[in-house]
Amino acid sequence: MSGVENVGVDSIGPEATVLDVREDYEWEAGHIDGAVHIPLGQLPERLEELDPDEDLYVICRTGGRSHRAAAWLVGHGYSAVNVSGGMDAWMEAGREMVSDTGQQPTVL
Repeated sequence: MSGVENVGVDSIGPEATVLDVREDYEWEAGHIDGAVHIPLGQLPERLEELDPDEDLYVICRTGGRSHRAAAWLVGHGYSAVNVSGGMDAWMEAGREMVSDTGQQPTVL
């Protein structure tokens, strides 16, 4: 899995395409508004939903799943980087989040 670029949450601008590979319950509790949600296990069958010409910032909770996803995407010709620290780092940085639960957004 070496060769995958890692970036911090401060590298993600408002127009960036963020791919969130967490599970549904994690996404519902809190996510980046406008992010694309494809759980890691569904990535191979939903690959056509992603634009291979777009730079993808792949995120999970802490960076492990997103690193695997980014490596897999790069191996399939996509431009993808791993977001170090994941949604934990996003929340710690005070970046904006939304939830689908009606509750205050959080990271599970």
